[in-house]
Order: sequence, then structure tokens, then C-alpha cells
Amino acid sequence: MIVCKFGGTSVADAAAIGRVIDIIAAKLDRQPVVVVSALGGATNQLLDVAHKASQGELLAAVQIIEQLRERHLREAAALLSGAPDADEVAHEIGVTFDELAHLAEAFRTLGYLTPRSLDTVAAIGELLSSQIVAAAFRHRGFAADFVDARDVVRTNDFFTKAEPDVDGIAQAAQQVLVPLIQQGRIPVMGGFVGATASRVTTTLGRGGSDFSASLIGAAIDAEAIEIWTDVDGMLTADPRVIPAAQLIERISFEEAAELAAFGAKVLHPATIAPAVQRGIPVYVFNSRRPEGKGTMTPFDAPRLPVRAIAGKRSATMVKLRSSRMLLAPGFLRRVFEVFERHRTSVDVVTTSEVSVSVTLDDTHNLAAILQDLAEFGDVSVERRSGVLAVVGAGLADVSAALAQAMAALGPIKVHMASLSATGINFTLVVDDEQVVPAMQRLHATFFEVQA
Repeated sequence: MIVCKFGGTSVADAAAIGRVIDIIAAKLDRQPVVVVSALGGATNQLLDVAHKASQGELLAAVQIIEQLRERHLREAAALLSGAPDADEVAHEIGVTFDELAHLAEAFRTLGYLTPRSLDTVAAIGELLSSQIVAAAFRHRGFAADFVDARDVVRTNDFFTKAEPDVDGIAQAAQQVLVPLIQQGRIPVMGGFVGATASRVTTTLGRGGSDFSASLIGAAIDAEAIEIWTDVDGMLTADPRVIPAAQLIERISFEEAAELAAFGAKVLHPATIAPAVQRGIPVYVFNSRRPEGKGTMTPFDAPRLPVRAIAGKRSATMVKLRSSRMLLAPGFLRRVFEVFERHRTSVDVVTTSEVSVSVTLDDTHNLAAILQDLAEFGDVSVERRSGVLAVVGAGLADVSAALAQAMAALGPIKVHMASLSATGINFTLVVDDEQVVPAMQRLHATFFEVQA
């Protein structure tokens, strides 16, 4: 059994969905489960509907609803012309957007949104796309069944970023998915979407479709998880920044997780965890070029000093200086309890005897954090920072690689530098506007010179 997840660009329209069917048709002997995202861009539009309606812009919200309705009906019609269930699918699309219009009116009346209501709206894209794709498979002569993700992906009620109930998902998968697979059928379900024990709709957060695929793969003990997207695989850098970026054919789970957390957008960071726990390899392929080699994440990837370069902009650096920190047991624990209390994740950390510096991606609670940190000492903030990551499983094995990284930056000022405890990630904090030139310098040093 394998799990094949197709992202929004891979199911963007009828032509793209046709390619999905061709890809799966070549894998029937491997008993595939198909997980799909919403049609490309649909989730953003759905959330825009909710926000505009709650702000009193009902006409604008309704216009987006009608655009989405027309788009879904158009692609379904292109795929299902003459299909026995074409009318049924079109009816479901119509009913769904009628219900969304009623929700928009309610949001306008209330004037605010709850996380629960946002999940109800955001889930619509995947629920509809999976029904359309399943019907398209059947119209092409394949035995496929739409599976409502809410019947399989069990979660808690932390709406907009629900946490999965792994045991519940495993049980549901055995009850819902495995019998279909054993009958030679293709289950088709939406990613990103789940439900509480009382079947209230939840979502796993942005990028959650990859997470769904990994959770399902672990639940059915799949032999592989395939992530189909619009790029050839994981690259040595973001090709939008580094046109000379090269395909990485094999990368370790740990390296892939580090790159994902530090800005590489091919894999969602949480995708890695369920696969690692069950030893399931994850592949990344391009749905527009299915013949490509793609990227594999096995356990035996060769240990290279540098596998890839990643970077992200718009980070915030917080610095705390306090003489009370010197030889004070528990001081850092109390400092980091501040971030825990305000549900804010810390990214990069460096410390000295009397100071600690951290970077943050999420600054929603920054004012409250700074107020609490002021009790410990002098606090300063630098809002326009960027974070670079030089990632390689063998990075710590070759000390020259660290020296090369620092030398490559030349005149670019480094505010923080940190080698991870496992020696897999050398992290550098620079000014925000220096992220791109820094990535270019690092990539040229480690990849283009040798090419």
C-alpha cells in the first residue's frame, strides 16, 4: 500500500486532475490511497470569504463564492461529461456553496469569526476536490471511492491547527480505508481536514495536506508516501532565489525536516514525524513531469557536509541581557517559560554568560512577551532579521565546512551563529535584506564551484 498526496497545483483544473489519474493508473498494483488538496488557491479564497463577510463586506464575499462555485462546476463538467454521477457532483457543489453563502450572511451579522467557523469554511476546498477527483477516476473506468476525511482523521478541538489523535486515526483507517483497499478500490480523500470525536470539522493548519498523507501512511503501514507537487523534488536551495539550484535525489529525514523548518516549502515540517516513527520513506515528485527522478528520504542517505542551503526572511530577534543570569540555576528555564506561556515558538537560540538571544517567526504576542522579559533584564528587539541554514548530516564531521560558510559571507554581518546539538544545521542570523545575497554566496561556495 502507498499513499499519494497531490497538492493544489496538481489538482488545479481538469487537465491537472487528468494527469493525477494517469499517475495513479500506473500504480494500481501498489494499492494506492489518494489524498488531495483543494483546487489551487481555493483555500485562500474561502478564508477571504469568511473575513470579508465578518467585516461587513458581504457583496464582495458573495462575489468570491460565485467565482468558486463557477470554477468547481466548470472543472467538474470538463472531467465528468456524460458520467452517471455528473449531476450528483454538480448538485453537491451547488448545495455546498449555497450553505457557504448562508454562513457568510451569519458572519456579517455577527461581525466576528471563531476558529471553529474558520475551519468549517476552510475545509470546503478539500471536501469538494476529493469528491470531484473520485468521480473523475470512476468516469475513467477505475474503481474509486470518495472518503470523507472527517471519518478517518480524528483530532482534538484546537481549531485551525488541530492535533491528530494517532490511535484514533489508526483505528478509523483500519475500519474505513483498509477494506476498500482490500477490495481493489482506490480511496480518495481530502488532506488538511479532520474532525473531533463528536465530528466537528477541524483542520491541521496550513500545509496540513502533507501531514494528512503522512498520518494515513503511518496508520495503514504504507510502504511509501509520495508527495506530488509542481517542482521536481527537493533542491539545494529555493530556485526562485538560486536559479542554479540542483535536485537532491536522496536526503535524510533529519535533513529534510531541518530544511522544511528553515524555509524550504516542498515538505511541511510535520510531514516528517509520522513517517520517521514508522520508518516509511517519503518521496517528492513533480506531477507535471512524473518521469523525473524526484527526491527520496530514506534512512541510508549518504552523509554530506552540506546537503542544501535554506533561508527565511522577516524574522524578529529578541535580545535579553542580565547580570542576574551569571551562574544562576534555572534562569533560562524561567525565561523560556515566558514564550511557552504566550504560545510562541522560539527558532534560533544563542547564549552567553549574561545574555540570551532568540529569533521568532510569530510575533502576535510580542508586546506581552517583551513586557514579561523586562522583569529579567534589559530587552531589545530587531525586527528586520533573516535566518540562514546550512544543512548537512556530515556538517560536524568536516570542520572546514563551517569555516567555508563563514568565509563565503564575506562582508555580510552575522548577528547570531549556532551549530545544532546534532551538528546537522549551522544557523546564521543576518539582516533581512542580506538573506538573498547570503544564500547566493553560500550556494556558490558549496555547489556551483564544484559543478
